[in-house]
Formats: sequence, C-alpha cells, structure tokens
Amino acid sequence: MTAKLTGQAQRLRIFIGEADHYHHKPLYHAIVLKAREMGLAGATVMRAFEGYGPSSRIHTTNLLDLSSDLPIVIEIVDSKEYIEKFLPVLDTMVDAGLITVDDVTVYKYVHP
Repeated sequence: MTAKLTGQAQRLRIFIGEADHYHHKPLYHAIVLKAREMGLAGATVMRAFEGYGPSSRIHTTNLLDLSSDLPIVIEIVDSKEYIEKFLPVLDTMVDAGLITVDDVTVYKYVHP
C-alpha cells in the first residue's frame, strides 16, 4: 500500500532549544514520537548552528562560545486536518518556543 499526500497542505514549524525536555526526554524527540503516534506524515528535526529567541541570548556552535542549548527546528508537513489535531498536543508539550503554521503545496510525497 502506498500513502500519498499532494496538493494543499500545511507546514508546521516548532522552534525550541536543544536543552528543552518533556517527561525526561529531549523535547524534540518527544514531539517526533507523538507525531508518529498520531499518524502525521513525517517529522524532521534540524539543529541550527546559531540563533536567538526572546531572551536575545545568542546560542552558537562557535568554539569560544559553545552553547549547550542550540536552536532546534522541527518541521512537519501534513493535511490541515492532521496539523489542527496536533496543535493542542503541542500546547501541552512546549513551554517556551515558537510554533508557526503556513499553507504549502505538496508537489510530491510518496511513502511505501
């Protein structure tokens, strides 16, 4: 069986810190596990080299300034229905960060 997602969809981006945790697990990992459990199409975690948030404190991989809390971005693309079901769950998991949703057009997504 092949699952397909094409046409109009939504992209969910979650910006958090690498040091954030949820129930004794890294928050980014807990979010990926929950997304999979809820049947979302997929999730990608990206670790940034540098960034800052509301505190204006710069987190960087620079050796002189090495941070243990680098920025993390989790990106999920799925139908509006699935994204909307996942947002209330994120509210309970993310204490500090930024969550954005934007409309996208999926050109091709095929999963065996």
